[in-house]
Amino acid sequence: MSNLLIHSMSEFSNIIMPCLAEAQVASITEIGSEFGGMSKVLAEHCAGQGGKLTCFDPEPDPSFSKWAEDDEAVNHVLLPSLEALPNAQAADAWFVDGDHNYYTVFHELTEIDRISRAAGTPLLAFLHDVSWPCARRDFYYAPNRIPADWRHPFSYDHGVRLDEGAVLENRGFRGGGSFAVALESGGPGNGVLTAVEDFLADADSEERPLYYVHVPAVFGLGIVFDANAHWSEAFAQFLLPYHHNPLIARLEENRLRNYLEVIDWQDRTADAA
Repeated sequence: MSNLLIHSMSEFSNIIMPCLAEAQVASITEIGSEFGGMSKVLAEHCAGQGGKLTCFDPEPDPSFSKWAEDDEAVNHVLLPSLEALPNAQAADAWFVDGDHNYYTVFHELTEIDRISRAAGTPLLAFLHDVSWPCARRDFYYAPNRIPADWRHPFSYDHGVRLDEGAVLENRGFRGGGSFAVALESGGPGNGVLTAVEDFLADADSEERPLYYVHVPAVFGLGIVFDANAHWSEAFAQFLLPYHHNPLIARLEENRLRNYLEVIDWQDRTADAA
């Protein structure tokens, strides 16, 4: 059933790759690789620019680990992002697609901003899962890595549906043991989009203004970039048609509703059996 659900950040390649070309990106750091769908696209780009792709992922799919080991343009760091970032080198662009919760994403962005400021390089970050279901609800791949006072009550056995704030036991969109969902949605310190908004509130300034673009498709692509960068105007003109585009958002809603209907059918079939 997972084949029915497109979910890779690589689905945004037609948006992302022109941005990388415009900003003359050579070095990239990617947080979260999983099967390496986006990683392979980025590695090919970096190799063509004489740069390197650095991937932070402590538990990727074994197929990714083998590929990364064999590709000279890839440096795979077997550490969680928040352990790897304090010693990370500056990059021309950052891809954030790891653990989809407030604590992780807020601190990832804060560290990325610190590194970029120290190096004197423009901030350019692409973030996945800024729309439903992670926008206002934490998801945890590794709850034990989240400090208790930042972690919401969670469950591996509950799922979520559109338009419903409450979780549903063994129903709805859920991880099947691979990830947990917060029992409550909304409120402070909850969700990926909330983390992005709070980061922007802290980091955006007259001295170093930041722009944010939100593409409401395939669980949501967020792009944070330095408004002072020489390529920022070209970025803004290129990305504006995608930003909170209502038609794209409606198509994404329709896609998700159809997928959730498939999940409900599967659950009913399993109950009957």
